Amino acid sequence: MHPERGSWGLQLLRWLGVCWTLPNSAIGLVGGLAGMPFGARPEWRGRDLAIAFEHWPWGPGGAITFGNVILHTGASLDCECHTYAHRAGRCIESPVLLADHERAHVYQYMVLGPLFLPVYLVCGGIGVRNRFERAADRYALTGRGWWPWPTPLLPGR
Repeated sequence: MHPERGSWGLQLLRWLGVCWTLPNSAIGLVGGLAGMPFGARPEWRGRDLAIAFEHWPWGPGGAITFGNVILHTGASLDCECHTYAHRAGRCIESPVLLADHERAHVYQYMVLGPLFLPVYLVCGGIGVRNRFERAADRYALTGRGWWPWPTPLLPGR
């Protein structure tokens, strides 16, 4: 067995997560495809379990994730960015890789599926107060803790 692929049980959970969040991924695919005539280019990112549309032409800059699709206005997700807490002046933290932050959101979507967007919005939307964003920053900083609530049940914590 290839070490990066994990056990068959983990593969099954990933597959189920991809299926569970398909409605969200469809939103991302529509957005990514709409951006292609304006320069967006899709790339499969196996480590992130996502299709990333780089050079996505709309928005204030940065990236947004919908299921297993990431829309990114830059040339590569492998760039550094500051955490939400750092930008809000709450602390001084090292820059993180944007890809790591967005991968945490992919995992979150795979667990919550169609419930992700409403729960994310109830938690405050985009910003430092949102526990999903803080968890994604924590994961990008440490490689652990992508789930926004304490639980011993989820792998990769």
